[in-house]
Amino acid sequence: MSHTPYKHILISRTDAIGDVVLTLPMCGYIRSAFPGVKISFLGRTYTQPVIEACKAVNEFINYDELQKLTFEQQAAKLKTLGVDCIIHVFPNKHVAKLAKAADITVRIGTTNRIFHWLTCNKLVKLSRKKSDLHEAQLNTVLLKPLSLSVPPLADVYKYYQFEPRQCVPANIMALLSADKFNLILHPKSHGSGVEWPLDYFGELINMLPAEKFNIFISGSEKEQTLLADWIKKLPPSINNITGKMDLYQFVNFIRNADGLIASGTGPLHIAAASGVNTLGLFPCVRPIHPGRWAPLGERAGYLESKSETLAEIDPQTVALIIRNWKK
Repeated sequence: MSHTPYKHILISRTDAIGDVVLTLPMCGYIRSAFPGVKISFLGRTYTQPVIEACKAVNEFINYDELQKLTFEQQAAKLKTLGVDCIIHVFPNKHVAKLAKAADITVRIGTTNRIFHWLTCNKLVKLSRKKSDLHEAQLNTVLLKPLSLSVPPLADVYKYYQFEPRQCVPANIMALLSADKFNLILHPKSHGSGVEWPLDYFGELINMLPAEKFNIFISGSEKEQTLLADWIKKLPPSINNITGKMDLYQFVNFIRNADGLIASGTGPLHIAAASGVNTLGLFPCVRPIHPGRWAPLGERAGYLESKSETLAEIDPQTVALIIRNWKK
């Protein structure tokens, strides 16, 4: 346990769900080092459910709501929060200018963004593309000005402090089985990852006996339309939950399930953070390879293809892993 001169640290990450989830261990890491500090998180409306599930975060600040104000009003609003240190985990030129205008005492950014040289007063050398570190570790490189070193990869998941509290609709929770393995298959990725062929998911389903596995197909409202025709061809025992929950509910549903399979996308990292059995499917291509984006968790693992596609990862291999998972 150390001491920090800062009373209120703001983490800024205004991008996608998976990226945000992998930033949460950074919050827990700061909390473990500085228990008394207030930690706020600047994020987007659609990532709010995963940010609020992190016990290490004291307050969520909605970037989308903030942007409805004039720049001067935004700076004034930020100033009233009493933030004395901001860490620009995701480089955002507007946020960087805003933090400076709000007179935040310490502003930490990377050296490879020109606008950080003009807006930040603590610069850290960090090149994500060339690094061999995992994304969650790369985030902690920015803690160098706080005299914190990068934690070992094996320890990162221990800092998640991920405990979603939102209720899931009773009719959806009722679909979970007490005596079968509740498995979520999340086939799509909103373009954030290379996807496993739907035919392979279909083959996998046929390899998992219905008397032992209670299978769910998940996806967003947009993905519901993309998957509709494929889902119609699946066995009637399959539960279609695409588009039926908001993210608050889905995060908690994942936590109540027993396992999840997906490519490198948000729900994969939510499952790993929740401590359920998780399997990520990845190509070997940088920068979207598992060395950078593998799910981190006590029960998380991955399979890596030898090419740019996931076609080499056969359903038999996936099925063998799943059969060894424990409820």
